[in-house]
Amino acid sequence: MFIVNYYHKFLNSIKCIEGLAPLMLRIYLAPVLIQAGYNKYAHFSDTVAWFGNPDWGLGLPLPAVMAGLAVAAELIGGVLLLIGLLTRVIAIPLMVTMLVAAFSVHWENGWLAIADPSSWLAHDQVLAAAEKLERAKEILQQHGNYEWLTSSGNFVILNNGIEFAMTYFIMLFALLVMGGGRYTSVDYFIGKKFCPKVN
Repeated sequence: MFIVNYYHKFLNSIKCIEGLAPLMLRIYLAPVLIQAGYNKYAHFSDTVAWFGNPDWGLGLPLPAVMAGLAVAAELIGGVLLLIGLLTRVIAIPLMVTMLVAAFSVHWENGWLAIADPSSWLAHDQVLAAAEKLERAKEILQQHGNYEWLTSSGNFVILNNGIEFAMTYFIMLFALLVMGGGRYTSVDYFIGKKFCPKVN
């Protein structure tokens, strides 16, 4: 009984910071989504072509509409997440966007975003990337300023798997369930004013 009481006291003591978890998720996701939306908007005609082309793109129907929806969801959704306004509502189209990205763009590449041959999730494509990376490093060491080229970080090979899209999906799902966060979102203060019994 002592352990249960102690645990309840612990839970009560952290109640005042329970809004920090959704706040951190929102602050992490917002710039990622805003940047993705801005990139699509800045190159909108290329985005539409990529969404619509079945040979080298996604082959989606109504590519201009789909591209516009993706841009709106990411740009507007990112801003709304940042301030914590309509968090649960905006999480839904953003989750759909992440699922579309995961299954129409990244699925064939497996889980890993970066090719890591030491991972238990590595498949043939990832394993083959190790040799290519070593060869690229040799070429750069022989014919380039390797120290300067690697001064900002190591070279990697992008595998472009579903890892990031699914991670963002899970984070958005958590926000759908938790909301914007107690004391840390506009949603909380609107709810407190208009639905005080809920808060």
